[in-house]
Amino acid sequence: MEQSLTPPVQSLVRGLAVIQTFGAARPRQTLAQVAEETGLARATARRFLHTLVALGFAGTDGHEFWLTPRILNLGTAYLSGLGLPEVAQPHLEKLSRELNESVSMAVLDGTDVVYVNRVAVRRIMTVGITIGSRFPAWATSMGRVLLSDKDPEELDAHLRAVELTPLAARTATEPAVVAERIAKVAEQGWCIVDQELEAGLRSLAAPITDAEGRIVAAINTSTQTAVHSVKELHQRFLPALLDTAAAISADLAATGKDFHDFSSAH
Repeated sequence: MEQSLTPPVQSLVRGLAVIQTFGAARPRQTLAQVAEETGLARATARRFLHTLVALGFAGTDGHEFWLTPRILNLGTAYLSGLGLPEVAQPHLEKLSRELNESVSMAVLDGTDVVYVNRVAVRRIMTVGITIGSRFPAWATSMGRVLLSDKDPEELDAHLRAVELTPLAARTATEPAVVAERIAKVAEQGWCIVDQELEAGLRSLAAPITDAEGRIVAAINTSTQTAVHSVKELHQRFLPALLDTAAAISADLAATGKDFHDFSSAH
């Protein structure tokens, strides 16, 4: 096996170091500040900064320097090559570590949700979940999030097209009740399904939206009722889930792709 890698190009390393000195805490910096932060000589830092200005990645008033929106092209070039599951996966892995629970992402395919991402911590359902697993959308947290984007006529047609059979003792099977719960999801922007899919199982879901604000997927985390209370889901799980959904949605918008019809292409 080859023991060494090609040595890094030092000018690229230094240029990236200059870019990384800018951030929310330091949006504008002087030459001296950049040189101090990177450890570069002032003359070297000056060359890199003026190169960034010449390329349109930075601006200057002669005293301070700042990055321009064009710098986003560097990240977008990477993101544009990714699909929806690839964009979401690192965010889901982070969320799973934070909550110490399994997390998933699904899209709507006909009357079902189809799992396209899964980070499993432990098995908490009697039926195992893998990529490609399907469940009736009307009875699941992610499904209700996805259905919440439909107009009333579309939702009514969807509920008439499925058989609302009880999956557990607490499953809501009256079309009006299911529609009311989905309407509540649309109003609040998230969904909890408490033991409707399986006894002892609670699931919390949030929407993934595209650049136009359309719901294209949903993410969720599930837990056993004996482990976490509904109050804890609201106080600790929900903020983390919503933050993750917002981060995935932002990355999705940055790809510039239209994922609205992802489910039909899956």
